Amino acid sequence: MSDPQAAQPGRWSRRGVLTALGAVPVAAVLAGRTTPARAAEAAAAAETRTLTATVTPDADGTYGVGMPVSITFSHAVTRKAAVQRAITVTADPEVEVVGHWFGDNRLDFRPRTYWAPGTTVTVDLRLAGVRAAAGLSGTQTGTRVFRIGQSQISTVDLKAGKMTVVRDGKKIASYPVTGGDADHTTWSGIMVISERLRQTRMESSTVGLGHEYDIADVPHAQRLTTSGTFVHGNYWTAASVFGTGNTTHGCIGLHDAKGGADAATAGHEFYSGSLLGDLVIVKNSGEKTVDPANGLNGWNLSWKKWQAGSAL
Repeated sequence: MSDPQAAQPGRWSRRGVLTALGAVPVAAVLAGRTTPARAAEAAAAAETRTLTATVTPDADGTYGVGMPVSITFSHAVTRKAAVQRAITVTADPEVEVVGHWFGDNRLDFRPRTYWAPGTTVTVDLRLAGVRAAAGLSGTQTGTRVFRIGQSQISTVDLKAGKMTVVRDGKKIASYPVTGGDADHTTWSGIMVISERLRQTRMESSTVGLGHEYDIADVPHAQRLTTSGTFVHGNYWTAASVFGTGNTTHGCIGLHDAKGGADAATAGHEFYSGSLLGDLVIVKNSGEKTVDPANGLNGWNLSWKKWQAGSAL
């Protein structure tokens, strides 16, 4: 006897026929279940990582004319154009600002030449929902503003043994210095003060020099490179050495007093007049130019090379 339902029109379904033919996955017609494709999408979504961005400098501060905007990402970025497009850096007075990638985790912004004193710089992050790589998306939005203050450019000539400080176009000081010796030459090139420490410990093992020194109370230390170059006060070297010989392990030393309280010393005076973002230019050191990614030192790249590092 024939199936009574088979003779009733309208009781067949296109999905049922396609399923029988193998054209639709069985999972798609089982009530309450997802397709394998959707399950994979759901799993991928659950595994999505969050991209976070750390911005230098801090908001609302006043910085020297050499301060770039430097953004460090928590994870490697492969969709660089998308991420860079979501970040804008503008200046008032207006000037062209371009981004440059140092590897996959760092994006810096700077103008062609140093900022003009009095410039207001605005950084806008619109990373929320931006896909930075497979399984990696941003969440941050926000605006930060900082101001450019003085123009202070200090030129260190290690052959002459002196540092000349020019502020807002006028020479304000010349200090005798000591730099890196023949075995520990100081980087040459343009460097930006990226950290200021009234007193800090310096230990040679932290920069790969074994146990050559360990000084617990180095006064007036201002960082120039990530790898450990500072311009700092020095109380343990005879005053007669400054201006006459290079004896350090790569740093630039200025005569100072133990404890750093003597305002008449070169170390104290230079530190007191400096800002984060001020520029220190080293020449005649016997060493090659510092890597632009070693610190905030992208000024060592020509404008053409800087632009070539943009993803846009």
